[in-house]
Amino acid sequence: MTIRIEPEISQRLDRLAQAMDRTKSYLVSDAIKEYLDLNEWQVEAIKEGIESADRGELTPHEDVLSEWQSRVASSLE
Repeated sequence: MTIRIEPEISQRLDRLAQAMDRTKSYLVSDAIKEYLDLNEWQVEAIKEGIESADRGELTPHEDVLSEWQSRVASSLE
């Protein structure tokens, strides 16, 4: 795989790789893994939420508002 990155990013990556005694490839691979870990669970959670809503499993707005108002009131005490 080949990617193009801005020269400034490449320079920053060079400096970080040297400071961490790692290769640029290692750092890029690690960054991509973290990005995927973060975004995969978010996308899955969104899909599950949509499927739940499609099944009619919803919480009324008034209930959510009441819950958050209670939490705010409790935190101010």
